[in-house]
Amino acid sequence: MRVPGWGLALGVAALLHLACVAPAPLPEEPPGAGARSPYVIGIPDQLQITVWKNPELSARLVVRSDGMISVPLLDDVQAEGLTAEELKEVITEALSEYITNPDVTVMVVGMNSNTVSVMGGVLRSGEIPLQRETRVLQAIAMSGGFSTWAKKSRVKVLRQTPEGGLVEYRFDYPAYLAGKAPGTNIVLKPGDTIVVPD
Repeated sequence: MRVPGWGLALGVAALLHLACVAPAPLPEEPPGAGARSPYVIGIPDQLQITVWKNPELSARLVVRSDGMISVPLLDDVQAEGLTAEELKEVITEALSEYITNPDVTVMVVGMNSNTVSVMGGVLRSGEIPLQRETRVLQAIAMSGGFSTWAKKSRVKVLRQTPEGGLVEYRFDYPAYLAGKAPGTNIVLKPGDTIVVPD
């Protein structure tokens, strides 16, 4: 039996509707200053490793795509997934086999792994670094603002969560400006994608 063109189009539209992610309840606001979780190193963060009184062991390193860094004397060390303090302990323990009481400092000097993507109806689509607490409206501003034809009331934030899979948060810019949706300008997390329909 032959399906008319309009029938096929309706069927595809229905499937796409079912595949859409339903809006999730707004996430909890992050804790106040001093109560936040420590920064977790990721790819391709830039690190400064300093070993006091051992300049030949000190280096500025980039976390490679395999999550490792090449530390002088130690070769490859796992950095991805650790905090600076945890990595300091790993390097200190490993170096103690070669030097007495190594005094190691680990600083994240380039937070390149914490990014969000902004796409669609903005002037510059692409990735934005999260070097401080950033909300939806700030990320859109960092992308040059809304384009002429942007559907400002239908902005979506897509977030992959370990427990619930992909969730979607809605941001209605006109409603937010009118004070009708104050909680929707949420704090972004690394890996979020902002989609602005146009």
